[in-house]
Amino acid sequence: MLFLMQFLHKVQQTMEILDLLHRRRSNKKFGEIAPSAEQVENMIKAALRAPDHGKMKPYHFVVIEKSGMSKLRECLAAAAVEFNMDEKNAAKADKLSSQAPMVIGIVAKIDHESPKVPAWEQIVSAGCATYAMQLAANAQGFETVWISKKWVDGTLLRETFGCRVGDKVIGLLLVGSPKEDEGISLAREAEATEGFVSVIR
Repeated sequence: MLFLMQFLHKVQQTMEILDLLHRRRSNKKFGEIAPSAEQVENMIKAALRAPDHGKMKPYHFVVIEKSGMSKLRECLAAAAVEFNMDEKNAAKADKLSSQAPMVIGIVAKIDHESPKVPAWEQIVSAGCATYAMQLAANAQGFETVWISKKWVDGTLLRETFGCRVGDKVIGLLLVGSPKEDEGISLAREAEATEGFVSVIR
């Protein structure tokens, strides 16, 4: 009887995990609550289990709390000037620093001299780590959206994030509580898989 109860509990957990995976979506609207230190730690722990050829852990995460958003705003404004962005994009860059109560910068720490693991694999690993972090945030009740665009190549942002010459900032992960009290936003249904799969028998 105990085994059956444990089995059913595992089945229920699996269904909940699959539901999140099947219906996950990004959301750019956030409430005011940021993840706690413990919740951020959970997110980072998930990131550290991403697929990683050569066990290189080719990434670094920069957590920007509410008190640090003024520095992020400065970095994004500098990038807008550096890349001659139009007024619309410059305004978007400014909005990013006040859109969510927490932003996590993701830096791919690329070893371009690695004889075994090419740079593209290291970037993919950093991307997988970012997605794992998103899912861990969602599982704890937080909305997320992954932002990139040209701002992430800004000189001041790279300096602030401690980038070396060969490193690549692959995105800014915005994280915060849902805007409404109904929990995180999910897609109504899973995507159809037709057209995305080939089978070799």
